Amino acid sequence: MCGITGWISYDRDLTAEREVLEAMNRTMSCRGPDAEGVWVDRHAALGHRRLAVIDVEGGRQPMAVERDGRTVLVTTYSGEIYNYRELRSELTARGHAFRTSSDTEVALHAYLEWGEDFVRRLNGMYAFALWDPREQELLLVRDRLGIKPLYYWPTADGVLFGSEPKALLAHPGVRPVVDGEGLAELLGFVKTPGHAVYRGMHEVRPGHVVRVRRGGLTERRYWALEAREHTDDQETTVRRVRELLDDIVERQLIADVPLCTLLSGGLDSSAITALAARRLAGAGNGPVRSFSVDFAGQTENFTADALRPTPDGPYAHALAEHARSDHQDIVLDTATLMDPAHRAAVLTSRDLPFGLGEGDTSLYLLFQEIRKRSTVALSGESADEVFGGYRWFHDEDAVRADTFPWLHSFRNTGFTGTDTGGLEGLMSRDLLAKIDLEGYRDARYRQALAEVPHLEGESATERRMREICHMHLTRFVQVLLDRKDRISMAVGLEVRVPFCDHRLVEYVFNTPWSLKTFDGREKSLLRAATRDVLPDVVADRVKSPYPSTQDTRYADALRGQVRNLLADPDAPARPLVDEEAAGRAVRSTGHESRQAMEMALGVDSWLRRYGVELAL
Repeated sequence: MCGITGWISYDRDLTAEREVLEAMNRTMSCRGPDAEGVWVDRHAALGHRRLAVIDVEGGRQPMAVERDGRTVLVTTYSGEIYNYRELRSELTARGHAFRTSSDTEVALHAYLEWGEDFVRRLNGMYAFALWDPREQELLLVRDRLGIKPLYYWPTADGVLFGSEPKALLAHPGVRPVVDGEGLAELLGFVKTPGHAVYRGMHEVRPGHVVRVRRGGLTERRYWALEAREHTDDQETTVRRVRELLDDIVERQLIADVPLCTLLSGGLDSSAITALAARRLAGAGNGPVRSFSVDFAGQTENFTADALRPTPDGPYAHALAEHARSDHQDIVLDTATLMDPAHRAAVLTSRDLPFGLGEGDTSLYLLFQEIRKRSTVALSGESADEVFGGYRWFHDEDAVRADTFPWLHSFRNTGFTGTDTGGLEGLMSRDLLAKIDLEGYRDARYRQALAEVPHLEGESATERRMREICHMHLTRFVQVLLDRKDRISMAVGLEVRVPFCDHRLVEYVFNTPWSLKTFDGREKSLLRAATRDVLPDVVADRVKSPYPSTQDTRYADALRGQVRNLLADPDAPARPLVDEEAAGRAVRSTGHESRQAMEMALGVDSWLRRYGVELAL
């Protein structure tokens, strides 16, 4: 895993712009603490910050291929190719010679052998740039599910690109301007593919390639979910899911650095941890390390709510004992969660406020502690999107709603299960009307619906559930993948997501909803495929989202900060806030309006730190 950046300019000599490239590259130091490198030619400048995972000594970047004393291809690469060993063998048989043992060099030679279609052969998570000096062309490539981020900014004579917006914002020609559409995207919780919030900036869409030539940019999709008939019966389907998971976990355990798993005690993370433990033990490399997050006193004083019927701790410990993992709880308190330095670190890791507050801060602190002991972590992220785990998949009103089902659900129970009204709850009514937030959400929903592939003869239920699943795999999952990548890379930790393997996603996407829920519960296929490696108490546990602190002092602290925002005439977010709604939040008790307060405070910090210009 790494951080990449670069600049292509066909009308200037970039050998004189090395300092600009280095400034852009420095913003990626969090993603790559182990090494840095730049490659500069007349019209191309590539930067790289490295987190060494595979071939620690030989995988330095930017990496080039030279023939007859000439550079024929150079890359700056972020990610992992899990099938690189098979590809390397195939390429060697075709006459390619390798200098290193890295997967990066495999990507270079794969392009030289198969051209742009080489990307279809890759199994992994990746975002990288390939510069071809012979053709004076750049290729920007992003993995199928969008696990690794990649942003770009078209210029009059080329393009700027980077793993994160901060790399582009470090360029003197880029200003942090956000218009009404950008603000609607930020507040809407719809994650439009390709949208980067900042005006003029774009994100390479998952499963897409952007080609940059002197004449401009073109974009091509190389992968998308397709509707295919599923002919396997239940027993065969469960067996196939397990076969895929066994292969995926085995591939993703490959690393030349310490590795661990994230373990919440839920079905998803427990399945990955148990399968990893079995594989490592079979190879004589156990036990697997596992980590979970908890809040001081929460397990002992837990109160069930609309989202979380049980605390994570006892279930994580049950799985750890069952799988014999080397387990550690990372326990956080409210003072640590509210530490301004930690909250600022989260904001700068994401470059945008997302209103998830301590959900992001606790994840950052968890990753920070894990990084002291491991460099790579396997996560259960995305199983809910793949297998249909969220509560709104099984809520008839949410399924029938003429909008994204998660938005319907959030309006009723909020993000934490106690607050409602959405992230925009404290924003000015005039502002929301001006940016037409509801109209924007509706337009993005119509766009998402239009992209869904269908099979002839599907029942109304199967058709609708295919739409719901597709929207989660192309929209909702992007929010969580971006969150996990950006916060983990802020501390130099690589997080792998086995459930995002495109083979598994394709197979389960085309499994009928009746099979996905054959036992009348959520994630029936995953539970059946992994029950043999799980204790019953974990296998039968009801879905519980990422934990949130129940300490009332946390909400009290938020209310105090909102009170300060309202009292500060120079607070940049004050004109955007509805004072009446904010006043009600300040006077409330418990956890009401928590996420709305988080967003208002986050927007204020973002406007201050990034010097954002709102063009509304």
